[in-house]
Amino acid sequence: MKINLNLFCILLGLHYLCTLIEERRLNETMSKKRKRARSRGGMQVVTLCISTTMVLILLGMVVFFVLSAHNLSAHMKQHLTVTVMLKDSVTVNDAKLFCRDLYHRPYSHNIDYISKEQAQREQVKELGSDPTEFLGFNPFPATLEIQLNADYANRDSLKWIAKELKKDDRVSDLAYMEDLMDRVNVNLSRVSIILLVLAVLLTCVSFSLISNTIRLSVYARRFVIHTMKLVGASWAFIRRPFLKRAAVIGVIAAVLANIVLGVGIYGLYLTQPGVEEVVTWQVMTITGLAVLLFGIVITVLCAWLAVNKFLKMRAGELYKI
Repeated sequence: MKINLNLFCILLGLHYLCTLIEERRLNETMSKKRKRARSRGGMQVVTLCISTTMVLILLGMVVFFVLSAHNLSAHMKQHLTVTVMLKDSVTVNDAKLFCRDLYHRPYSHNIDYISKEQAQREQVKELGSDPTEFLGFNPFPATLEIQLNADYANRDSLKWIAKELKKDDRVSDLAYMEDLMDRVNVNLSRVSIILLVLAVLLTCVSFSLISNTIRLSVYARRFVIHTMKLVGASWAFIRRPFLKRAAVIGVIAAVLANIVLGVGIYGLYLTQPGVEEVVTWQVMTITGLAVLLFGIVITVLCAWLAVNKFLKMRAGELYKI
């Protein structure tokens, strides 16, 4: 009887030991599965961040070029000048009074007065000879170089500006590059249209790419979504963690995209002197905010659509996709 009791104790101990070993093996297996799941989830987040960052860089570049093209258009138009030639009877004081009057006109951006003597010096420097030596007088008139505001640098505005200036008794003639202005306006209009079309196409492509990436991320948790649905969780409750995660990914991707764009703009400042007249701090601020807004809105919207798709599915449909 004593032998049977000892044998029973030994068998019970072995059973308990086997149970502990089996539980430990199961725990290790579950731990490995959780680690693999976390690793896959981490890789999905990294992949989603990288793909979203690349798309946001493209969108940011389009926004940057559109804003820069607008500033470049205004900059070029403001450097198109109207040359007003004054009569010989106009004194320096009369010319300065004329400049003061023109400064109050809405089309004037900047006015430079060039006297007869200054015009003579500039021509002598360019031609290498002095015409007054064989003419006996200074043939160059005093002029006003009027730089127009960008809104008035077009053919229609130039017609009534020229008509108004010619009515003044102090003006003998005026000249402006009408054909150049037309070419500038036409070329800038074409560039603006091309950039606008490119922006629309890139927005559609970026939405498609980010949507597919987020849909794959949500697809891996479709059974979790269905389980939460079975226990009575509301759709808003199920969507909330996915939307928060998508918003965080959008912010991270936007920050990374803005860093890349900032480095590119800084390199542009170093290699292209004078670019600050076109690439202003307003352009950089609007571009950065646009990238951040695009990143949050697109990722959250794509997550919303992807989660809703799986919420509407039945259990049998989850195995067929």
